Amino acid sequence: MNAKSRISKPASHQPIAASKLHAPLARLLRPLVRLCIRSGMTFPALAQLLRELFVNVAEHDFALEGKEQTDSRVSLLTGIHRKEVARLRGAGAPVNETPATLSRTSAIIARWLAAPEFTDAKGEPLPLPRTAAGDAPSFESLVGSITKDVRPRAVLDEWLDRKLVTINDNDEIVLVETAFVPRGEDDRKWHYLGRNLHDHIAAAAENVSSAAPPFMERAVHYDGLSPKLAKRLEARSRELAMEALKTANREANRALAKDKGGNSRWNFGVYVYREDPDGGGEEPGEGDQS
Repeated sequence: MNAKSRISKPASHQPIAASKLHAPLARLLRPLVRLCIRSGMTFPALAQLLRELFVNVAEHDFALEGKEQTDSRVSLLTGIHRKEVARLRGAGAPVNETPATLSRTSAIIARWLAAPEFTDAKGEPLPLPRTAAGDAPSFESLVGSITKDVRPRAVLDEWLDRKLVTINDNDEIVLVETAFVPRGEDDRKWHYLGRNLHDHIAAAAENVSSAAPPFMERAVHYDGLSPKLAKRLEARSRELAMEALKTANREANRALAKDKGGNSRWNFGVYVYREDPDGGGEEPGEGDQS
C-alpha cells in the first residue's frame, strides 16, 4: 500500500458526525474487547495498535491526489501529536497477505466443492482415490488442478494431520464436512477473523458513508423468542447459509475458468448469531468456506 494508490474520498461519501458513531461503535467493539481480554491483550497494547492504525489509515487512505501527505495533516486528521505521527509513520501497516498454505488449502477445498468432476449429482464432494488412470477424478488430479508446486502426498499428510480429511474403508480420501470451519488450534481462524470482519465492516462503513448503499448488507432478526425456537431457527439458517455459500462457490469456480484475471477481490460471507437469555451466544460467526 502506498500514498500514490489512494486519493481523497469520492464526493458521494456523506459526512458523518462523530457523535453518531459512539453508540454503534460501542456495541461493535464490545465483543472484540471481550476477545482481547480473554486473549490477554491489554488496553495499552490495543491503544498502541489503534494509534498506529490511525496514522497508517490517515497517511494512505486520506492522501490528497498530487500532494505529499505531511505529518501536520496526519496529525490534524487523527488528533495525534505531530511528533508521535512522525515516529509512527511507516509502522503498523495493515497486513493483507494471505498465508500461502492457507490460500492453497482454500483453493483446493473450494474446487473440490465446486467442480462437477469432483462432486456428485447433489453437488456434494466425492470421496476421491489417491490416484486414478486417465481423466478419472482423484486427489492427485484435484491438487494438480490448483498447484504443481506441492506434491499431493504432502498435501494429504498435512490435511490428515489437521483432520481436514479422513480415509474411508475403500482407501478413498473424504473431505470432512467442517473442513472449511477452522477450530481449536487451527491458525486459519485468526486469518478469517480479520478478513471476514474487515470485509463486513468495510461494506457497512461504505453503505453509511455513501448517498446510495453500494453493498448488500442485510440481516433477518427477531427478538423475544423462546430458546427452543431460537435454536431451531439457528439450525435452519445454517442450512440455508451453506446452500447459498456452496451455490456461490460453484458459480464463481466456473466463472474463474474463463476469467482473464486482475487485481480485484470478491468475498461473499454469511453469519448466524443466537443470544440466549443469559447473554451468552454460541458460534457467533459462521465464516465462509474459502
